[in-house]
Parts: sequence; structure tokens; C-alpha cells
Amino acid sequence: MTTNDRKGVHFYEVGPENHDQRIDNFLLTYLKGVPKSLIYRILRKGEVRVNKGRVKPTYRLQSGDSVRIPPVRVPEKEPPRRAGNQLLARIEQSILYEDKTLIVVNKPSGLAVHGGSGLSFGLIEALRQLRPEAKFLELGHRLDRDTSGCLLIAKKRSLLRAFHELLRSNGVDKRYYALVAGRWIGDEHKVEAPLLKNTLRSGERVVRVSPEGKRALTFFRPVSIYNDASLMDVKLITGRTHQVRVHAAHADHPIAGDEKYGDEGFNLAMKERGLNRLFLHAHSLSFELPEQDRRISVQAPMDEVLTSVLKQLDSEDETIQSAGL
Repeated sequence: MTTNDRKGVHFYEVGPENHDQRIDNFLLTYLKGVPKSLIYRILRKGEVRVNKGRVKPTYRLQSGDSVRIPPVRVPEKEPPRRAGNQLLARIEQSILYEDKTLIVVNKPSGLAVHGGSGLSFGLIEALRQLRPEAKFLELGHRLDRDTSGCLLIAKKRSLLRAFHELLRSNGVDKRYYALVAGRWIGDEHKVEAPLLKNTLRSGERVVRVSPEGKRALTFFRPVSIYNDASLMDVKLITGRTHQVRVHAAHADHPIAGDEKYGDEGFNLAMKERGLNRLFLHAHSLSFELPEQDRRISVQAPMDEVLTSVLKQLDSEDETIQSAGL
């Protein structure tokens, strides 16, 4: 792979869009393509200076700071693949809410939130194509590739910081619909079980309940109960990888269409009813921005696949309990 020298020292004056950002994260974005190890090496050696002084990787930039960036060797990459017009049109139609600070998209199932791990692009890269004038577009949180529903994208760094603070303080109400195996007994049930993330040699991520894992808390509330399945409203308190899927399986009610943590027989039965994806949908996202004195509340409709499966269950089963959608 050929390389290209960035000759000469660069000086960057920090503006409001980078205020309070860590210097290491800023450099990873500013010097795209430069290995992370090199970023930390030039910081450690003092080749990067802020206001003529050395800084640690954890230093948070302030508006008006002058950042000295040394010459680095950046690998020349082929131009990234771009999303096709059909996908771009689909994403445009999936935008549920947009203002000058954020976008909420009803992410389609099967679309990753970002590129990587063999994927040329994901939803965030496609959105940057759709909004080329936007100087800043970053994911506020994540959804699994097979999960659909509400996904927030920040258009300003200040909004991203505020949203992350709300996530840390349980100030974001995230709700999911999940179709699970079997009849749910009782009303709302709390599943509190620590989750440990492992990466297999193949690179596949697997999460399991373990006392060595991180705290994870999920609330499950039945919406409709059928003969061999239950539609649940799920509220996340923490946001661990695969949390809803692993906690549902831990409660002996695995989610329909879950090939990693689910029940093969139940998945087959649901497939015969037309389910060709994971039945997990982030149906609502709600939070309040105190500094702006406004509340954002967005609902995402389920796609035709999920609604068709529920209609099929309604037609063939006597619904034992229904709280309505």
C-alpha cells in the first residue's frame, strides 16, 4: 500500500464544535486512517502540542486552543463505497424527526449502524451522503444490525455530550417490542443479571450472564399473550451489548428469530408464519433536554414483516391477554 506524507506542521484552532472533546478522539477523527497506536505515540512524545505545551490523551480541548499537529504518514485508501440511491431513498423515508441538532431514524433491520468488520458502509455513512452539508453527524447510541427502530444521530457535539450524559443518568426512556417464546406469566418482570462480553476466534461477539460481567437491568411487560408466544414491551435501564436478547433468553423466553441466543424450534415456527428477521424493534425514544427546556419523544412504527406476523398470530390464536399497541 502506498503512503502519502503530510508535509509540514499543521496548526488547528479549536472551535465550538470541538469544545470539551478529548484530544485523542479529536486526532483520531482529524487524522483519519492513521493507526491509533501512532496517535498515542505522537501524543506521548510531545509532538502534538496544545497552546505550545504537552498534553495527555485525556486533555479536553477548549474553544480557542491552538493544536500543533506534526507531519504523519497517512495510508492512501481507495475511495469508500457509497450507498446506492435505493438505500438512500429508504433511509430518507425512515427519518422520523429532524431539527438543527439531531435526527431520529427508524433504522431498518439488516442495516448496520456503521461500516467496519467487512462492511463498506452503514447507516451513519449513508446519512453523511444524504446530508453532505452537515459538518458533524455522529451516532448517539447503537442498535444491533438485526434490530430495527429509533436511532438517534447527533448533528452537534453539544447535543451528543448532553445525550450521553442523559444515558449515563437514566434520563433516556428507550422502549422495545419483542416477540418471545411461550406464554408470559404475570405482569411486569425485572431481569437484573450481569452481562459479560466475549469475542470468539472468528471475531463473533457472544454475551452471557456472568457474575464477572457488567450490571444490566431490563424490564419486561406483556402486551399480548398468544398460545405459544408473547409480545413484550421492554424497557432498558442499562445499555449493554445484546442485553434484551440475552436477558430474554435468561428468563426462558428467547426472542423470535434470534439465531444466536434463541430457540431453534420456536424460530422455525415463527419462520413458517413469515418471520424472516429478529423480532426486536425499538418502538420509542423519549428524553428531555433541560438546558433547552424541551422534550423529544419519537415513536417508530413496525415494518410490514413484524405487523404481518402479529396479524397471523391474531388470526390463528385466541389472544389470551392484550393491552394493545
